[in-house]
Amino acid sequence: MNRTELFELIAHHENSRVEFKRDDCHPDDLAKEMSALLNLEGGVILLGVEDDGRISGLTRNREAAEEWVMNITRQNLQPAIIPVWTCMTMEAGQEVGIIELAADSPGKPYKARRGKAWVTFIRVGSTSREATREEEGRLYQAARLIRYEIKVVSDTGLESLDMDRIENYYRDVLKRSVPARADLENRRRLLLNSDLLVAQGDDEVGASVSGLLLFGKNPNRRLPQAGVTAVAFPGRAKEYNTVDEERIRGPLTSRVSKRGAAVEKGVIDRTVDFVKRNMGSIAWLDGGRRRRKRAFPLDAVREAIVNAVAHRDYAREGTDIEVSLYEDRLEVISPGRLPNGVTVEKMKEGVVRVARNELLKEILRDYGYIEHYGMGVRKRIIESMRRHNGTEPDLIEEDDRFIVRLCKMPRQS
Repeated sequence: MNRTELFELIAHHENSRVEFKRDDCHPDDLAKEMSALLNLEGGVILLGVEDDGRISGLTRNREAAEEWVMNITRQNLQPAIIPVWTCMTMEAGQEVGIIELAADSPGKPYKARRGKAWVTFIRVGSTSREATREEEGRLYQAARLIRYEIKVVSDTGLESLDMDRIENYYRDVLKRSVPARADLENRRRLLLNSDLLVAQGDDEVGASVSGLLLFGKNPNRRLPQAGVTAVAFPGRAKEYNTVDEERIRGPLTSRVSKRGAAVEKGVIDRTVDFVKRNMGSIAWLDGGRRRRKRAFPLDAVREAIVNAVAHRDYAREGTDIEVSLYEDRLEVISPGRLPNGVTVEKMKEGVVRVARNELLKEILRDYGYIEHYGMGVRKRIIESMRRHNGTEPDLIEEDDRFIVRLCKMPRQS
């Protein structure tokens, strides 16, 4: 970092990746800021800069400041880290210490010492605060230390799963036998080994999150966030008047025939149907003939919806997947940030090898919803939209959600 870049950071004030701090603060306070930044996307702490951006400088020499910082990273932070440390002399002679924290640090959730306790902090805008239990759980999930999708859902059991759909999956999709309904012991063993059920003590079982999402009789009773809110608006912005709207609930997958045709549609196929009936068409003149086609290619629509269902953060309660049709575009909004290591650039290149919900992804692949591992965004969304109307889809990670935006027509320059 050079002096110009440092001045630019200071001029833009504190934000979700930049913190100003004095070097005479309590070690626990500095560890708190490190923990919060590491648990988001990394960032920079500038020592010797006041909250208002005024450069006051270090209160100790640069060697002592570096030793003080490194001691804090070892003694007041779990797991310990080694940040990048530099020190810069300003024109007026003040020294500014620069602590750079990597965006891809693998030890989430990072905890900071607070007295005798260890606390997880998160960054919210320009402030750092203690994480809630749910937020801390999502950090563990992001670090792949726990898998939310195979956690047991309280107050569920074997009876919470739809046996018609279970049998349909094993017999007609996987082409394998399934124990008879009267053979409860072997049927339970099969579902436990498949992680669709989870053991709870000696003889108790409960449905897993994925089991309920895929094959539950009423998944939204215990997982109210497991659905899609689909709305078609007449204009280019959200408004009270709508063309069509539907809250889509139930199991994610369709019950299929032996040939793979949908017999009883699930959330994914019902959502695709909603878009099909509301997307409209675009028309143009080709010589003297008027031609018409769908506003969006169906393979791009389907891929955007499948990705949202397969990879959303189901630990984030109270938030549906949103599918919104406007006069000029389609938006699919999935709750939760991208999993650790996944970036928009990697998705565009088709080199994604990380899934938040491994079991969900594998069963959706069995049904044929997912085919090209890691290549769906590149092949089915980006290339399909280019062929269809020459537009580039928008892939946006914003706050705690991921947005796929498809445009009906090329943007006006």
